[in-house]
Amino acid sequence: MSPVPSPAAPAPRAARRRVRWPAAALLVVTGLLLWWLVPFGQEQPSGKITFSTGVRTGVYQRYGQLLKEALDRELPRVTVTLRDSEGSQQNLARVASGEADFTIATADAVATYVQEGRPGADGLRGCTRLYDDYVQLVVPKGSRVRSAGDLEGLRVGVGQEGSGVRLLADRLLSAAGLDPAKDVRSVPAGIDTMPELLERGELDAFFWSGGLPTNAVLRLSERFPVRLVPLDQKLVDTVHAEGGPSRYYRSAVIPADAYPLAQDEPVPTVAVPNLLVTTDRMGAELTEGVTRTVIGSRDRVGRVVHPAQVVDLRTAIYTDPLPLHDGARGYYRSVKP
Repeated sequence: MSPVPSPAAPAPRAARRRVRWPAAALLVVTGLLLWWLVPFGQEQPSGKITFSTGVRTGVYQRYGQLLKEALDRELPRVTVTLRDSEGSQQNLARVASGEADFTIATADAVATYVQEGRPGADGLRGCTRLYDDYVQLVVPKGSRVRSAGDLEGLRVGVGQEGSGVRLLADRLLSAAGLDPAKDVRSVPAGIDTMPELLERGELDAFFWSGGLPTNAVLRLSERFPVRLVPLDQKLVDTVHAEGGPSRYYRSAVIPADAYPLAQDEPVPTVAVPNLLVTTDRMGAELTEGVTRTVIGSRDRVGRVVHPAQVVDLRTAIYTDPLPLHDGARGYYRSVKP
C-alpha cells in the first residue's frame, strides 16, 4: 500500500507575508494617490455656472472663452456656460439677479451699481482683482481731434447702454466740458461694430475701454490709418474731483508698442481695474475653485489675452468696492506664505 501523503506544510509566516505584500502595497499606493489628488474630507465642486462675458471681439469675451477652457480642465464636475453681453453694467445686473453666476466688471461700474442701490447690489461679492482697462479714444489719422474737448458736434461711439465704456465716455466728455446728450452725437455701439463704422466714415471717433492691446483696435489700425487721442492729467483730475465711482480711475500710459501703426510714442490716458464678481449665493467651494483656476491659468491665458499676464496674487485680494467672497478668501489664505 502506498503511503498516504502527508498534508503540505503551511508556508512560513515570512513567506505568507511576501505573498500578500504586493496587494497591500497596491492599496497603500492607491490610498496615497487618492489623498494627494483629493485631500481627505474635500470633494471636487460640482454643478452648473453661467459666466457673463462681453461683446463679440472684446477682451471680456475672449478672456471668458479661455477661462472656460481652464475651468473645464481644473473643475471637470462643473459645467460652464458663457453668455455674451453689452459689458460691465449688464454683467452686474445679470449676476445680481441670478441670470449669471460669475462675471467681469470694472470697479467704477461696480461702485455705480452699489451707490445707486440697484437690485441685488448688497449681495455682490468680489473674487479677484484682474487686469486694468485702458481708455482708448480712436480717430482717423487725419482727424482734427487732438483732445476730448474737440469732439463737440461729432459722431462719437460711446459704447452700448449696458457697457462700462458708456459710463467712462459720459464722464470723460463731461470732464472735457461737453454734455454727452447735447454737445456730441453719441452713437450707442460696441467694439464689435465701432471699428467698421469709423472705417466707413459713419463715426468720427469712438471710445473704448479694454486691455492692451484690444484685437479689434489692433486689426483696425492694420487696415485703416488711425491714431489715439491723449487723455491728459488735467482731464483725469477733473474726473476725480467728482468723487464717488470716479475715484477708481487713475492716470496711465498706453505704451508705444501697444498699437505700433497707430502711435509712435506713449499716449496718456485713464485706466480702471477689472474685478471678477459673483454673489453671496455662490457656494464657498465652487468660488474657491474658480478663484484658484483664475490665478493658476494666468500664464496660459495671458499668452493669448495679454492683459491677463498682469493678474497678480499679491493684488488679487483687493476687490474694493466689493467685499471679498468667503470662498475666495479661503483660497488666498491657503496660498499665503
